[in-house]
Amino acid sequence: MAYDEDLANRIRELIAGDPAVTEQRMFGGLAFLIGGNMSVAASGQGGVMVRVDPDDTAALVTKPHARPFEMRGRAMQGWLRVDPAGVRTKRQLEPWVKRGVAYARSLPPKR
Repeated sequence: MAYDEDLANRIRELIAGDPAVTEQRMFGGLAFLIGGNMSVAASGQGGVMVRVDPDDTAALVTKPHARPFEMRGRAMQGWLRVDPAGVRTKRQLEPWVKRGVAYARSLPPKR
């Protein structure tokens, strides 16, 4: 499944004007990176993937439509998947984008 172009555009609008942001296709989606670190992505499976502080993961998965991001059946600490129903509106999407961008900014840049 291809990522949702409309969702990717909505993410772009929220981070518009930030010169540190780059885009890269990965995992069947479109990722938005800060200093080479993924912050948020329009997922190829629908919804968004969000990078978060691993210490916050347990609390964040209790939010509506959020769940751990799994790769090969294993939950990845510090990564969440937010289902499409959880990012339909700007009010729903914006906090996830802000959280992902803030966490990616806290990481050392990749070379």
